[in-house]
Amino acid sequence: MRILAIDPGYERLGIAVLEKNEGDRKETLLFSECFKTKTVNTHAERLLFLGQEIGNVIEKYKPEALAIETLFLTTNHKTVMMVSEARGVILYEGARHNLFIHEYSPPQIKSAVAGDGHCDKKAIIKMIPLLIKLEKEIKHDDEYDAIAVGLTFFAYNKANKFKV
Repeated sequence: MRILAIDPGYERLGIAVLEKNEGDRKETLLFSECFKTKTVNTHAERLLFLGQEIGNVIEKYKPEALAIETLFLTTNHKTVMMVSEARGVILYEGARHNLFIHEYSPPQIKSAVAGDGHCDKKAIIKMIPLLIKLEKEIKHDDEYDAIAVGLTFFAYNKANKFKV
């Protein structure tokens, strides 16, 4: 099964495509990036570019499901609103492409990847290379977070034998 995993953001969006088939011991990372929008663009243009990027990745890699992190509440209401709108665009693109959509909270992701729902980002970054082979250098936390979301999908869906 091939999935698209997203760490949602407005300025920076973590994107990963992972695959695991029955009989595979580990997941394979097919693609990952930290997609960035430009501050010179309008709010609407930035959302458009996010949606176009997600659509392009879906069309290129043909995932069956979308795994996305739920919104992490913060005291900065402006940031929450922008990320909420970005999540809406991402969910729209997933639904438009008929993907099965799964959402995971930060504690679920931390628990699935590091075994501790209250661990810090360093623990997640340390665990990722132990859980999945990385063929490239990951430079941004957002990319690690997207990979973690993807690994969470597979951890929670073991019992389903990859049926969406």
